[in-house]
Amino acid sequence: MRSDRLARTRLPKRIALPVFSSDAMSSVAYAPEQIFLALSVAGAGAYVYAGWIGLLVALVMIAVVASYRQNVVAYPNGGGGYQVVSVNYGRSWGLVVASALLVDYILTVAVSISAAAATVGSAVPFVQEHKVFFCVCAIVALAAVNLRGVRSSGRFFAIPTYAFVAGIFVMIGVGLFREFVMGEDLVAASAAYEIAPSEPDLAGAALAFLMLRAFASGCAALTGVEAIANGVPLFRKPQGRNAATTLLIMGVFGVGMFLGMIALAKLTGVQMAENPVTDLVGAGVDYHQKTLVAQLAETVFGGFPLGFVYVTASTGLILVFAANTAFNGFPMLGSILAQDRYLPRQLHTRGDRLAYSNGIVLLAAFALVLVLVFQGDETRLIQLYIVGVFASFVLAQSGMIRHWSRLLRTERDPSARRRMRRSQSINGFGLLMTAAVLVIVVVAKFSHGAWISIAVMAILYVLMRAIQRHYAAVSAELEPPSGKPPLPPRNHVVVLVSRVHKPMIRALSYAKATRPDTITALTVNVDDGDTRALQVEWERRKIPIPLTIVDSPYREITRPIVDYVTTLKRSSPRDLVTVFIPEYVVGHWWENLLHNQSALRIKSRLRFERGVLITSVPWQLESSETLDLDRWDDRLAGR
Repeated sequence: MRSDRLARTRLPKRIALPVFSSDAMSSVAYAPEQIFLALSVAGAGAYVYAGWIGLLVALVMIAVVASYRQNVVAYPNGGGGYQVVSVNYGRSWGLVVASALLVDYILTVAVSISAAAATVGSAVPFVQEHKVFFCVCAIVALAAVNLRGVRSSGRFFAIPTYAFVAGIFVMIGVGLFREFVMGEDLVAASAAYEIAPSEPDLAGAALAFLMLRAFASGCAALTGVEAIANGVPLFRKPQGRNAATTLLIMGVFGVGMFLGMIALAKLTGVQMAENPVTDLVGAGVDYHQKTLVAQLAETVFGGFPLGFVYVTASTGLILVFAANTAFNGFPMLGSILAQDRYLPRQLHTRGDRLAYSNGIVLLAAFALVLVLVFQGDETRLIQLYIVGVFASFVLAQSGMIRHWSRLLRTERDPSARRRMRRSQSINGFGLLMTAAVLVIVVVAKFSHGAWISIAVMAILYVLMRAIQRHYAAVSAELEPPSGKPPLPPRNHVVVLVSRVHKPMIRALSYAKATRPDTITALTVNVDDGDTRALQVEWERRKIPIPLTIVDSPYREITRPIVDYVTTLKRSSPRDLVTVFIPEYVVGHWWENLLHNQSALRIKSRLRFERGVLITSVPWQLESSETLDLDRWDDRLAGR
């Protein structure tokens, strides 16, 4: 796709919603389940707190969505929390947010795909038995789809996302209708078992800590909210307003599904245990605990298998596609960081489909490593998950408060000041809620794996600062001097000779055409017989340039050439030395193994010598004429 078609890839709200919100909406497939799993430690009696915990999580979600609606309008250029914090607190704090978000995006892919494997495994035993293989295939497939471009992938993900939302709301609606209107008593199959609590007598501080841990697990429902703020430039104009509307729709869907599933789980008596074989009394060693979504669908659509299949299939798809949020947010944030020289510049460049291809591939690689290390276990992965996202929430809301304070110092219009005060109050409430959650998450989950995320964030921060220092040092080193740049007094040319053939003749002719001050034809004496034959051929052809021979008693080629060039350079430090190297151009990859190896070693060594230039003189062999260069270019570009 041509660069001038970039504007045509902007997303309307109906496509932007599944592209950026699939993670946030799909988290309702596992966030309520994590609340029940955490509470199961104290037995089924602790489930009485699930509703209150769910309401607190919903309140935090509303606060975060309302706060980020202010962010996207105030900072429509993308970058989300990184941009907000960098502008208001400086680059150092901005890098803290960036580190947190990068870790969160990687974990989003790993957690979403692992949760998808668990959900699909509830209906398809093969997936449960080969969970890691399923996760690897899903990540590779998602990366491939995203390499097609944002707009193309958005259309691909739209139908499954809307199908999931419709399926969950229909399941909640049918369940509540059957329970309260039809008067049916919906009972989940797992309700027949009792939970043997591993900590049966929790009370006081221990019980409070357990509820905090359950609340922290439920806050996984907020992951992905910041993705819209990072991807505002991908929206159609007016970008800020469209992004804010998309955030509102996402918040309404997310809160509704989250609370509805918790209510339905309590009504049907679903029993969830961290170790079902040992903790569910009467379940047996062959019992396979289905996910909360699967159990609810099985209960609500009892006697209608198609409904169960639809909900579990759409949930599995949305959990796979939820990772797509990270595949859009991570490359975009990586591009902004690369532009600011905190990441390699390759991440700033768009691919041939106008997607940030390098960022997509890098994200997929990191997610694959996580899945392989944790064997696709979403319960273990989720412990690492939400530390980064809430760290970014806290700093972003604090930055927005400072943003409004700065504007209020100069604004005199009363109506504008009222709007700013209202926005500042919203961000202040968001800061209060997210800061409380961050403290709870760190305290409740630190020993369960949150320390890993914090450590990786610290490593990323140090790494990005080191990259920026490197780029700054290189830029200062390459700064041209003031005034007219001095020209080298003389240019000494050395043409490397192995034998008399067409490539050597071309190199020698080209070297003469550059009109150097001196020209030397240099060969290395490795074999006396070959060297004498070269001298005879040289004299027979009456080549007007003397042949210089350097001995190599240890049969090396590279070192004698480098020693000769450095000696020449040392005798005239201000002069240039240009080394001409004849090379073959071949048409097959295996021919590179048979040719150009000496030239490659010589170039690799000479490139470190100051004041020495290297000129490759190509000679195209007949095999190169059969090479389809257009096809080769497409392959290199990933088309």
